[in-house]
Amino acid sequence: MSKKTVVPKLRFFAFRGGENWKETTLGSICDYWNGASHENGITENGEYCLISLNSIDIDGNLKHDMKRLSYTDNSLQQNDLVMVLSDVAHGNFLGLTDLIPNDRFVLNQRMAGLRIKKSNTVNNVFLRTFINNNQRYFKEKGQGSSQLNLSKSAVTNFPVFFPLLKEEQQKIADCISSLENIITAENKKLKTLKTHKKGLMQKLFPAEGKTMPEWRFPEFRDSGEWEISPFMSFVKLYRGSSPRPIQNYLTKKGGVNWIKIGDTKNADGYKIHSVEEQITCEGAKKSRFVKVGELILANSMSYGKTYEVEIDGYIYDGWFVLREYEEHFNKKFLLQQLNSGYLQKQYTSLSAGGIVLNISSDIVYSTLLMRPEHNEQQKIADFLSSVDNLITAQAKKVEALNQHKKGLLQGLFPSAQEVME
Repeated sequence: MSKKTVVPKLRFFAFRGGENWKETTLGSICDYWNGASHENGITENGEYCLISLNSIDIDGNLKHDMKRLSYTDNSLQQNDLVMVLSDVAHGNFLGLTDLIPNDRFVLNQRMAGLRIKKSNTVNNVFLRTFINNNQRYFKEKGQGSSQLNLSKSAVTNFPVFFPLLKEEQQKIADCISSLENIITAENKKLKTLKTHKKGLMQKLFPAEGKTMPEWRFPEFRDSGEWEISPFMSFVKLYRGSSPRPIQNYLTKKGGVNWIKIGDTKNADGYKIHSVEEQITCEGAKKSRFVKVGELILANSMSYGKTYEVEIDGYIYDGWFVLREYEEHFNKKFLLQQLNSGYLQKQYTSLSAGGIVLNISSDIVYSTLLMRPEHNEQQKIADFLSSVDNLITAQAKKVEALNQHKKGLLQGLFPSAQEVME
């Protein structure tokens, strides 16, 4: 490995003008070992947690829910690091690493254990953050086709850069840890809001087999039962279509919005406001147009989820557009109901074998919709929309904090990849 001058873009005032960061390898800092197979020992109420591939989330944090064992092989100690060695083809989890909080964990196969050698003075929180900040390296080192795997040499040869002063390492670790604690707290608030919304839905809509909700706004308590009828009695579906082959119709400029299922990842709640791709006007002639304010329902991948489009565009055959429902439903009320667990359960029960990869128009038309009179629909829709606004605002707050963290990481840590290049 060639030695280069390494200094981060950002440095705390007390350490500016100090020594360059040291370059070494992960194998020089840590002892490495592979986990063993423990699947046959999994039990429901074991006192030890099994660290397996799905034990670390996309942010490199240990999940709270893990499989359990009633025994330990003493493979892990408090403050050891554990790393993901295997992932599906995209490799987004390869190399993700977290610290073990206590001695009650066991390392499963396809996971690596890393223990800082006693002769080294690298801060474990600093090292974990440095590793996760260079995940691109591990993605590129993954070997395989449908399944990517990291070799021992890929891990141990990973280049590590760190300041010689333990105080600087600690300062950086404390800064990132405090920000991560804030993000965790804000994520918890977001989760609580979503759980609260789910509970409200269960109270404000009739339970399965019922015709009246458990909770009702005072002015509607004497309004009688809700009407329950098949979807096809209230709403018409129109499937989107795709020009073939689609690659011939994609364009970067001068085209029209091409709304795909993937565009939902940037949605604000149930609202799609942007797209990643456009198609030519010629391709649009072979697709279906939707205008601002219309509702579209996914029939594949994230099946059954319904969104309101805030842009004009064209939809492919993974979407249905919903029309001719205005006489029966307030749009916001319909949107809330279509995204409820009540509808999702129906999709599963109506599909063959109870396994849903996509839903046909026949399945959607066979679901049951619930309908009170319009004023009550409006009241419920406005109330739930206000909760959605809180959820959206909280989600944006979390995203802003994550972006702030990303910027800090880029400044406080030199990139191993850039230095290698």
